[in-house]
Amino acid sequence: MKLKSSTPLSLSFAAMLLATTAPALAQDVQIVQPGAPGQGARALSEDEATQLARVNYLPADIDFMQGMIVHHQQAVEMAALVDGRTNNEAIQTIAERIAASQQDEISFMTEWLAGYGQPAAMAGMGHMHHVDMAGMASAEDMAELRDARGVNFDRKFLQLMIAHHNGALTMVRDLFSIQGTATDPVLFDFTSEVRNDQQAEIDRMSVELASLSEDPRSGLAGGLFDAEEAISNLRHVAFLRKPAGFFDPANPAGGRMVLPPEEEMEEEEEVEEAADAHAGHNMAAAEMPEGEEDVETESGDGEEPAEEAAEPPVRYAQRGGLLSFANTDMAFSDDMMIAGNYHGFNAYMLGDDGVPELVSSVVCPGGQGDVSVVGDILIMSVEQTRGRVDCGRDGVAEDVSEDRFRGLRVFDISDIRAPVQVGLVQTCRGSHTHSVVDANEERIIVYNSGTAGVRDGEELEGCVGYIPGDDRTALFSIDVIEIPLADPSQSRITSSPRVFADDDGNIAGLWLGGDHGDGTQTTSQTNQCHDITVFPSLNLAAGACSGNGIIMDISDPYNPVRLDAVTDPGFAYWHSATFNNDGSVVLFTDEWGGGGRPRCQAADPTTWGANAFYGIEDGELVYRGTFKIPGAQSDMENCVAHNGSIIPVPGRDIFVQAWYQGGLSVIDFTDPTNPYEIAFFDRGPVDEDQLVTGGYWSAYWYNGRIYATEIARGIDVFALEPSEYLTAEEIAAAEAAEMGDTFNPQTQVPVTWSEEAMEAAERSRMGG
Repeated sequence: MKLKSSTPLSLSFAAMLLATTAPALAQDVQIVQPGAPGQGARALSEDEATQLARVNYLPADIDFMQGMIVHHQQAVEMAALVDGRTNNEAIQTIAERIAASQQDEISFMTEWLAGYGQPAAMAGMGHMHHVDMAGMASAEDMAELRDARGVNFDRKFLQLMIAHHNGALTMVRDLFSIQGTATDPVLFDFTSEVRNDQQAEIDRMSVELASLSEDPRSGLAGGLFDAEEAISNLRHVAFLRKPAGFFDPANPAGGRMVLPPEEEMEEEEEVEEAADAHAGHNMAAAEMPEGEEDVETESGDGEEPAEEAAEPPVRYAQRGGLLSFANTDMAFSDDMMIAGNYHGFNAYMLGDDGVPELVSSVVCPGGQGDVSVVGDILIMSVEQTRGRVDCGRDGVAEDVSEDRFRGLRVFDISDIRAPVQVGLVQTCRGSHTHSVVDANEERIIVYNSGTAGVRDGEELEGCVGYIPGDDRTALFSIDVIEIPLADPSQSRITSSPRVFADDDGNIAGLWLGGDHGDGTQTTSQTNQCHDITVFPSLNLAAGACSGNGIIMDISDPYNPVRLDAVTDPGFAYWHSATFNNDGSVVLFTDEWGGGGRPRCQAADPTTWGANAFYGIEDGELVYRGTFKIPGAQSDMENCVAHNGSIIPVPGRDIFVQAWYQGGLSVIDFTDPTNPYEIAFFDRGPVDEDQLVTGGYWSAYWYNGRIYATEIARGIDVFALEPSEYLTAEEIAAAEAAEMGDTFNPQTQVPVTWSEEAMEAAERSRMGG
């Protein structure tokens, strides 16, 4: 039914605006609120209608404040335990500060709740009824803390309190994940203070916790080439700085550039603005005799000289060097080592004691620059959008360009001093890493893993991004590439297998992204593999595929078939995979934080950013254990599990691994349920004042030596030393092991030893 009105319909805009801004007038029309189906409507007064529309809080806000009171109360209780249990002044100061701040916040939260007529806590619920709340210490933890004394108390107190403060941050994040919460500006401001204060306290406590460590890697002084070092059961054979052309002389570390102090910049701007108007004055000042310009500022009447101004804080540019010259992965062939770099690659010949000598530098930007070698062929991964077909240094500015290259480059290195690019394979997502699967006299088969965004279909035909329901997408697959040796220019993608599909053919059949429940990692979606390590003699491949670890049957290398897949609640990003010597165990690494974050601090979980060991039983992966380096790193050191390789000691499973600025570690995982460290090397941070991406990208065993590419500094070489963990005979057997004359990072070959070497190693373990 339409209502008729005699009121003119044409109102001026000003009149309408005035109507909306004028005070509401009483009206004769009744305001009603309908009930549930079958119930009658209820008449409302104007005041009632307005009150219903004005919602200053949600039930979730009340739950948050009540829960946070309980949360804070436990922190106060922990702080009270400090008295009489430690004489560490730093711990006492932390406890006093926490107790005072938490008590103040409890008072504020109680008053806020009372203002809305809400109780301070849910009836009958003490903090031990909330042990499942984020960061809350269990009854067992609290009992251990009460019983601890001295440094044991200090360590336990900091561990629990850091977890507790992180829990408060989680509670704030959870609150804001609910739409409509914290609309009360007072509550919103309070949550911001909680975030800032709790994070600041976490940072302070993390530094203090690291200082309690007895590990020599903790607290090393930093510096690009003069950092302190810690070494155990290794001999440092050599260190080579990056060669010319592969670092920025103005910024050799690749960090953020130091900016002038703000006052200095303001003064410069003022001078520039005044230059034209005061050109004569500037000229006069320039002509003034030396020293006279300072006469007026000197104190000639016996006054005390003014206090020196405090040094302004150091200011850094917002962005760093973008890894433009970062060292990356390595490959070896006979007595040659190729070290990849975002800027190209460098070739070295290995001399006495395994020391590399530079013989060739090749500029071909595009990152990541991972390399493999097969005979006279070198394969290099290129993923960045700045990569050019012609290896040019200018990059590509256009969104779509025929000059852009992303994929696999193929070089002829028969003359290593003058490599020639002989083939290109353009791919939709570029090439982050690749694996040499099979090679004969006619062709090389490579698995390609692209992890970047899908390029425009106008630039490369057939490239389709993520469109729900469109199975043409370049996501959720790997590339199988064939390189014909007679004519590498004809290299091509032969197929893009959907190795993540489920039994129903859904191409997105594995982990879809997200966490695994309370207290677990948020794991990336499985739409790519970061690394695929192949063991051709066993017809096996292990893929670290962002959200899953997988194993595949590669008996037909053109058509890999997934056998099993696992996920891990402690993994954020499945990064790399390595088999043990007989292929019965796979070591997977988790690149929590993407490699650029400090994930090995004293307060970080020991199961995050770590290694996970999985046995292979009847074609299935079975979890066995976890390992993370025990040496706490600082907040200026990016650190997480990264690339490594097997050290071929007969009868044992030993692995050397890079941890970025956590250094390198040698791990025994013969018993994968109980892996432990047997050797290490570490330096202090590249820069003590800013987080610079540096440290070891890869650490590999080749012909009796450990080679490690240092992202910011250069290349290191190490040798194993006899110790309580490793005998001289075991080291000799490893150095004499037959592993072939080529090492490619993601290709494993069977290892063999002479009978004499195996027997000597076994006797030495038995004390003979």
